[in-house]
Amino acid sequence: MGTSNVISIDEISKIFLTTAQKTLETSTGQEVSYSSTIQKIPKVSMKPDLTCFVQFDGDYIGLVIMNFSAEAAFEVYKKYMLTMGMPEDELATSIAAPEVADTIGELTNQLMGQLIKDVEEQFDLNAVIGQPKALTLNSAITLVIDAYYAENRRLSLKIGNYSFRIEIAMEHTEFVNL
Repeated sequence: MGTSNVISIDEISKIFLTTAQKTLETSTGQEVSYSSTIQKIPKVSMKPDLTCFVQFDGDYIGLVIMNFSAEAAFEVYKKYMLTMGMPEDELATSIAAPEVADTIGELTNQLMGQLIKDVEEQFDLNAVIGQPKALTLNSAITLVIDAYYAENRRLSLKIGNYSFRIEIAMEHTEFVNL
């Protein structure tokens, strides 16, 4: 019986798309779709208007960045809070409100927790996640992970009419199925 090798970041990106879709649909009550094209990019960046980044470390290491326009971030925040039962008149009114960033951070945490579980189930590999940091930005900031050779991918998703992107940087590894 032969072995098959796959670039780990591509496998994790595929899992990420379905995990993000399921997690965000459940928490916002909205339809979430994703592009079936995963982009290979030269570097990952935190981009305006609202971004959230989190590192993971263990059997595989990397960094995930979620980038939202103000409209997309606010839509995710609003739908999440309404799904949680918060009355509409108690919602924040702009993405400058700290609860919007806090909500994106919380959703990123849920999403990463599920991703780690899904990767462990499929590949029997484990990682731990750091604390997601969400912030509003006026200009893009490029981040690099401390790995000899990093692979970078961009995933494109949509919630309602709003697009957002997930950028992933991981050390270059291959998963070899025995």
